[in-house]
Amino acid sequence: MERRAFLAGASATALIATGAPAFAQAIPLSRISSYFNALETAEADFTQFNDDGTISSGKLYIRRPGRMRFEYNPPDQALVMAGGGQLAIFDNRSNASRPEQYPLRQTPLNILLERDVDLMSRDVVVGHSGDATATRVIAQDPRQKEAGWIEFVFADAPVRLQEWVVVDSTGSKTRVVLTNMVTGGRLRGRLFNIQEEIRVRQ
Repeated sequence: MERRAFLAGASATALIATGAPAFAQAIPLSRISSYFNALETAEADFTQFNDDGTISSGKLYIRRPGRMRFEYNPPDQALVMAGGGQLAIFDNRSNASRPEQYPLRQTPLNILLERDVDLMSRDVVVGHSGDATATRVIAQDPRQKEAGWIEFVFADAPVRLQEWVVVDSTGSKTRVVLTNMVTGGRLRGRLFNIQEEIRVRQ
């Protein structure tokens, strides 16, 4: 499974949609920004479709700003955590005692986890379109173009994040579909504590 493509990303060499005007049915960027900023915590089931044809599933936890956790179901049993400005990938198939780690700001998901999301004032949106069924927003941080890019898919009435696709430097795509999302609950800080997870696993 290419979790590096899914979360860490690299230099984005794939072509990105640019400057196309939004369709009339697209959710305005102001509403999407407000949705992200109001999203303090969330839990959801996820299904991950990898570029090599494999499929994984698990549980997602979000605690904005800056914290996220992906618990993969058996037989995968991997764990991906964002917290403390870092993203850590724990892979039980590896004999390494410590996870691979990357600065969160160098990953496409940083756009979702930022403290203040403002898709209108920053030059991050490179594609915005929609119809009666969904709105798609392609985003790339201009300060971190080497981190790759991400496409978010939203439903409306109410606005809610349904899925995203991350594209890495090789053009490899990883799609994550969210279901059964619940927002507004309390999530323990332990879920996002990378150093505590390392200590427990030693």
